[in-house]
This record gives sequence, structure tokens and C-alpha cells, in this order.
Amino acid sequence: MTLSSWPLFGGGSRSWFKNGMPGTREDLARSSILLLGMTLIAAGVFSLATGPIPVPVLEVLPRALTAMMSGSFDQPDGVSARDWIVFAEIRLPRVLLGALVGASLAVSGAVMQGLFRNPLADPGIVGVSAGAGLGAAMFIVLGTGLLAPIAALLGIYALPLAAFFGALITTFLLYRIGTRGGATSVATLLLAGIALSALSGALTGLLIYVADDQQLRDLNFWGLGSLAGASWAKVFGAGPIIAVVLFSVPFLARGLNAMMLGEASAGHVGIRVQRLKRLAIVAVAAATGAAVSVSGGIGFVGIVVPHLLRLTIGPDHRYLLPASALLGASLLILADTASRTLVAPAELPIGILTAFAGAPFFLWILLRKRGLTGM
Repeated sequence: MTLSSWPLFGGGSRSWFKNGMPGTREDLARSSILLLGMTLIAAGVFSLATGPIPVPVLEVLPRALTAMMSGSFDQPDGVSARDWIVFAEIRLPRVLLGALVGASLAVSGAVMQGLFRNPLADPGIVGVSAGAGLGAAMFIVLGTGLLAPIAALLGIYALPLAAFFGALITTFLLYRIGTRGGATSVATLLLAGIALSALSGALTGLLIYVADDQQLRDLNFWGLGSLAGASWAKVFGAGPIIAVVLFSVPFLARGLNAMMLGEASAGHVGIRVQRLKRLAIVAVAAATGAAVSVSGGIGFVGIVVPHLLRLTIGPDHRYLLPASALLGASLLILADTASRTLVAPAELPIGILTAFAGAPFFLWILLRKRGLTGM
């Protein structure tokens, strides 16, 4: 496999929009991706430098990169012990985890919206995140008892995999309920998401009822979502799963572009629709499950980011998917920075900030859609 086979660089679905989309839109999309990449770097550096303890990141980061390239992960020369601990053990894993979680939620939203052909689809709104949270909660409560052998076997991957299976089951049920005859009903989709979220919440509540004090403290983490518990163990636990999904979903771009015309039309142009559905569902479940397992439930990232980008660079998934990953990562890094600085030394859960921004945006989408359809 070469770089040119990756959809963004000209493979896969390049010919799909060649006649239907002007070159200027493609140029805008590529420029936007470059700009978003630079924004992500800037957001990461800003987050590393911001906090109750100031860290000279522009001095520490080059020394750290030089040391890591030489194979050493110890404190570099010229960096104080305090700065190194804050940088390497507290903020760097938190920034990396925020980027991974933001990218996975945004890409999951873009894939779900393409699969359902519905701009309202989002892992948080339609219950996928709640299902992932239920899977994680089951592991937290039962992982020291009934599931202890599995936990010992899987190690740091046990919790992300538990959340993945919870998200997978929820996504499959949602698709089966919301889709009839190749079409997805908006009302059915949202109502099914509400029902699945309520059911997941009820089962999670039952687990909370039987949990002990330590498990209750862990379960409280899922309430509003946070990166306060970020660590290198969580980065290495969820990171590989999210990285595989982020690298793989661009290969679904041609199929998702074709699905915009309907399942029948997609089949006529050579798309294996059922295979595409299965791959998309597994990708969404894996990304959402891994994200929820390390951050709890963070809503609205998956609906806000893809929708903003569609308004800017268009619906072509060759560009929409990588752009969603970059913008989602940047937004969550900045939201996390705000959450730990606005009320310092305390922290606001990230879910509160994303809900304040995302809920009005969601209502705007509903009203806009109502105005367009005359509902």
C-alpha cells in the first residue's frame, strides 16, 4: 500500500466528485486541512504551556524531542525536575489523550452522518456513547470479580474493549431500528437513541447501586466526561485502537460518498453496501468505545465538527474525515485547557463546556432543517 492509495492523496474516490465538485472546492478542502493541522499543533503547544504552574514549553519541548529521538525518555539536560514532571507526566499525556478522544468522536460523527445520511447522527445524541459507558461500567464493577480473569488477560486494553462491545451492540441496534428500506427516519433515529440511552442509563444505575465505594468513585467519572485522569497507561490503552480507526476510515470515503445518493444507487456504482455498513459500524463502535473508556461521556463533538466542516469544505468524505479528526482534536484540547483553567484550582467537566456550545448548535440544525423541509 502506497501513500497515493490513501483517499486524501488521490486514491480511492478521486474520480467520484471530479465532475460534480469544482476544483476550487477541492483546493479549499486541502488548504483547510493544512490550516487545521497547524491549528492542532498550536493548540497542543498552548495547552502544554497553560496551567497553574507555568512551563517554558518552547524550551522544554525541543529538548524533550531531541532526547526521545535518541531513545531516552529521562529528564533532559537543562530542564528542571519540576518542569519535566509537569510537562511529561501530567500535561503531555493529557494533551495526547484529548487529541485522540476529540478526533475519534468527530470522525465517528462524520461516519455516522454519512452512513445514516442524516446530519443529526452523533454518538452522544443517539446513545452510542451511553452504550460504551455501560460497557465500561460493567467492567469497572465486575472486573474485580466475575470478569477478573478476562481483565488479567487483556490488561490495559480490557476497559477500552469493554466499552467497544457496549458501543458496538448499541450502534447495531440503532441501525436496525432506525433504517427501513434503505432509508433512515430522523424521528425514529432520535427516538431510538433516546430509548437506548435511557436503557443504558438504567443498567448503569443498577451497577452503581451494587458498586462499592471505590467503584462508585470510578463510576462518577462517567457523569460529565473529563480528562483529569489522563495517564500514559490510558494513552497506550486507547491510543492504538483509535489510531487504527483514524487511519482506516478514509478508505470508506468512496462508499460514504456513494451512500449520499442512496443504498440502491451506491450498489449500482459498485459499492458493497452491506460490507460498508459493517465496517462503518465497527469503526464507530471502536472509536467511540475507546474514547469513552478514557474520558467518559463527552457530547456534541461528533455533531458540531462535521457539520461546520460540511458548510466550509463540502460533503466529500475524502476531505471531511481527516478534517474532522484535526478539528475535533483541536477543539477538545482547547476545551480541556479551558476546563482546568477557568475555575482553577478546581476543574469543570469537559461535558459541561461541550454541552453549552453544542446544545444551541444542535437546536440551530433542527430549526434550519425544519425551515428547509417546511416541517
